Amino acid sequence: MPEEIEVPTEHLHEHMEHHAHESGEKWVMGVALSSALLAAFAAVSALLAGHHANEAMIERIKSSDQWAFYQAKGIKSAVLDMKIEMLRAQHRSISPKDEEKVKQYKEDQEKLKKEAENDAEASEAHLNHHVILARAVTFFQVAIAIGAIAALTRRKLFWFVSMGFGGIGLIFLVMGL
Repeated sequence: MPEEIEVPTEHLHEHMEHHAHESGEKWVMGVALSSALLAAFAAVSALLAGHHANEAMIERIKSSDQWAFYQAKGIKSAVLDMKIEMLRAQHRSISPKDEEKVKQYKEDQEKLKKEAENDAEASEAHLNHHVILARAVTFFQVAIAIGAIAALTRRKLFWFVSMGFGGIGLIFLVMGL
């Protein structure tokens, strides 16, 4: 099971809250509040990214299992085909059950192939969601860090930049849903 994405920004929240209380400027409190909201979005994004990573792995394992079953049916079919060919070469009678069994193996293989391909596609879809949500987490973390810089330096421009990164994070979060 892959590790969940951590959002190590708790210490930044503490610093921002401390500076927000010390500062008489109201916008600094806005930085702290917006960063807390961004942290909540980051946590949700991280949880969803971890979920999709786990689902991708499960689907990949299912696909691998289906391919293993596919190969096993192919081996059984090949062994039975050899038996039939040897009996033909010896001009001996061939059991209709054997011929029917070879046909059944081929049908089973087609079904297994489709299932394996579907599971592989589902795995890829989950991986794509994971990547998008991981990007959301990254943008939220950057936004929180820049918000901390805004609070510490008391430069409002950094807060606006922080909100821009947060907005990009929200776009990725919505895309990941």
